[in-house]
Amino acid sequence: MSWLSSSQGVVLTAYHPSGKDQTVGESHTRGGEEATSSRRYGQYTMNQDTTTKITEKPPFDRSSSQDSLDELSMEDYWIELENIKRSHENRQDNQEVVVVKEPDEGELEEEWLKEAGLSNLFGDSAEDPQESMVFLSTLTRTQAAAVQKRVETVSQTLRKKNKQYHIPDVRDIFTQQRESKEKAPDGTESQSVRTNENKYQGKDDQASTPLGDKELMLPVPEDTPASETDINLEVSFAEQVVNQKEEKTQKSESSDASLPDFRLPKDKTGTTKVGDLAPQDMKKVCHLALIELTALYDVLGVELKQQKAAKIKTKDSGLFGVPLATLLEQDQRKVPGTRIPLIFQKLISQIEEGGLETEGLLRIPGAAIRIKNLCQELEAKFYEGTFNWESVKQHDAASLLKLFIRELPQPLLSVEYLRAFQAVQNLPTKKQQLQALNLLVILLPDANRDTLKALLEFLQRVIDNKEKNKMTVMNVAMVMAPNLFMCHALGLKSNEQREFGMAAGTANIMHLLIKYQKLLWTIPKFIVNQVRKQNTENHKKDRKAMKKLLKKMAYDREKYEKQDKSTNDADVPQGVIRVQAPRLSKVSMAIQLTEELKASDVLARFLSQESGVAQTLKKGEVFLYEIGGNIGERRLDDDTYMKDLYQLNPNAEWVIKVKPL
Repeated sequence: MSWLSSSQGVVLTAYHPSGKDQTVGESHTRGGEEATSSRRYGQYTMNQDTTTKITEKPPFDRSSSQDSLDELSMEDYWIELENIKRSHENRQDNQEVVVVKEPDEGELEEEWLKEAGLSNLFGDSAEDPQESMVFLSTLTRTQAAAVQKRVETVSQTLRKKNKQYHIPDVRDIFTQQRESKEKAPDGTESQSVRTNENKYQGKDDQASTPLGDKELMLPVPEDTPASETDINLEVSFAEQVVNQKEEKTQKSESSDASLPDFRLPKDKTGTTKVGDLAPQDMKKVCHLALIELTALYDVLGVELKQQKAAKIKTKDSGLFGVPLATLLEQDQRKVPGTRIPLIFQKLISQIEEGGLETEGLLRIPGAAIRIKNLCQELEAKFYEGTFNWESVKQHDAASLLKLFIRELPQPLLSVEYLRAFQAVQNLPTKKQQLQALNLLVILLPDANRDTLKALLEFLQRVIDNKEKNKMTVMNVAMVMAPNLFMCHALGLKSNEQREFGMAAGTANIMHLLIKYQKLLWTIPKFIVNQVRKQNTENHKKDRKAMKKLLKKMAYDREKYEKQDKSTNDADVPQGVIRVQAPRLSKVSMAIQLTEELKASDVLARFLSQESGVAQTLKKGEVFLYEIGGNIGERRLDDDTYMKDLYQLNPNAEWVIKVKPL
């Protein structure tokens, strides 16, 4: 499915590089780790050699991948790993080992183009790349360069295989796009949506553009946030790196153990979170996020290619060792609208019912025999509702939760992107690591992303009680990292220095995921604006096609244009929007736009007039939506300034709806 890096397939593994006897002894004092009934396991291979470009330091020397660890000791990590390894060995005879086949470079890049929504650049549809022309016209210079690089690789590979596919040069496509604009009969021109981005004459206009078409690239503002802790979501992350290199302002981070308190500057047009957009726009976001992530890694010199998930036989029912999608299908038959596995939710609630103040929560394992018996009982009785949850101790529930994550046939972070998550540790700065994680979270399948979010929120609640449970963010990261990153790759020997570096790196990534989880589910504004531009260009094409069709059918073109215009403008004066609320008693209201009017103010006006059942609607249950114009559908956050958003999307409709389950 996606695209990550490796020219060979080698297992990623991590053990305590020294003092193994001590670790084993300590783990015995804490009780045996979870054992389970016989199950099949997929063993996914990872390549450490190609993901690490930095010079490795001695095992116990603090390195760049460790500079956010709050203590040098990795004791919790090694103990957790040893417990997992021992329970894994108990099932060795019943394990199905799966070696993930590495495709050749051409196949990798072809798969990447498919994932990026650009499959019609090659193959049977390559003769008509019109659909991709609009998409390509929205790309930044670094994004376009990333696409061009993959297209050229696919082209060379197919030529070697004597395949008669026509692979257009990306530069040719951009040239076609420019020529089609110049020839447009109505004199209109393909331009980006008028946003803050194109108010500036940025460095993109001065820099050399690999595709030779500067006017199609989104300009980069010169006044990027000065604060080192501000995350700029208005400019492509890869473009920011290029501009920093050109200005020679790249700063090396100190080895201070603390992580910065990164923040998102306020955006008057509203912050867009994962889940706020309609599916058709979210699909475009994912295509752009993949291209942007590739561009970011390209400019930072980190190689990423694809690892495809092997097709293995998996259970089609049950709780443990069942694919997330299958599990959710059976859960939704019980509870419609379920987005997080019911067993996962129940295990979390069971842990929390025991109190989050318990010392060593998540670190101290349940007894192995008891865990094995509980697994068997849960498989037989969970959906029947006859399982006795009172028999589940708190540490048992925590062990079962970690076991659930490890036994997923494909990792929670997905086979396709697991290596990209690991490669985050090789990025130079914490800000760039955070930006990469942001894009990776967006790229995860819905079920994986939703389950990961529930897990991280739970882990934060555990950390909130650190004064009593003694589980700091790094303690939790140390315990959880092996379960998310290394559960499918144990038991093989490797270089001790690399093992320690990878252990520190994955614990550091886990730390970042927990600490910055509220930022990671934000869709960068520059990507949303690229989606708006795509929609605008596609609407232009649709309107032209419709007018041509109506003319052929002998309809009055002037009448059609009047009807088209009246859709949004009828009886609405300039500076006034009409808000629809079909489920409320006041179904429609004209609202005067002011500089300070926010989405929350619009909601308040409607809700203040409700009575009866509708009056029970609370903040967080109903939202104002931006629908149509240059967006499919977007849920607005309360702090969205309506006048600014109206100027960005004047043809939108404004609708108040109840938040879906």
